[in-house]
Amino acid sequence: MPHQNRVLATGDLIKHPARGLFMGNRGILHDDAQTLDRARWRHKAWVTCLLRHKDWHRQIMQPGHYTELFFLDEAVALAAGHRPCALCRRADYRAFLNALDHTGSAKDLDNALHHARVIPRTAKHRRFTANINTLPAGTIIWNNAAYLITRTALRKVHPDGYDSPIDRPKSGQTEVLTPSLTVKALARGYCPKLHPSA
Repeated sequence: MPHQNRVLATGDLIKHPARGLFMGNRGILHDDAQTLDRARWRHKAWVTCLLRHKDWHRQIMQPGHYTELFFLDEAVALAAGHRPCALCRRADYRAFLNALDHTGSAKDLDNALHHARVIPRTAKHRRFTANINTLPAGTIIWNNAAYLITRTALRKVHPDGYDSPIDRPKSGQTEVLTPSLTVKALARGYCPKLHPSA
């Protein structure tokens, strides 16, 4: 039976059996019965990790340990507000920092990302509006559903993969799920790892 630990591009957590490409962490969100409480994070270091690192092995949702979250791919993780892990994805973390010209601490980065992804004093995912022709590939937008922007197309996002491509509009305002700071990293050359269906 699936747990409520699959993260959508909107940041919502659902039950879904498909296994994604990445795991993530926002702290301990579950109780001893492996049920999520109302909190959707316990700290601001929302990371995206490899499914396998060295010979480490975890039983998911163990009491007193962080809640393992799972993502279709990195574009979805980024849209939900996560960043690459500095431990198991050091090269990707460095590439993300370089794309942002960030020279501060990881804590500074996490504070800036948190401001970009969450509306203060709520648990709501922050969205913004932009002209679609200004958005880089890897961004996820919202138009009654989540869509991944590629260089030439849009692809509807599902928990288990992407739909066939449809034409990307040449212009027009759209609602953006990927946080503005992360869009900046994508525009400056950070390339997320995508699900094979993309």
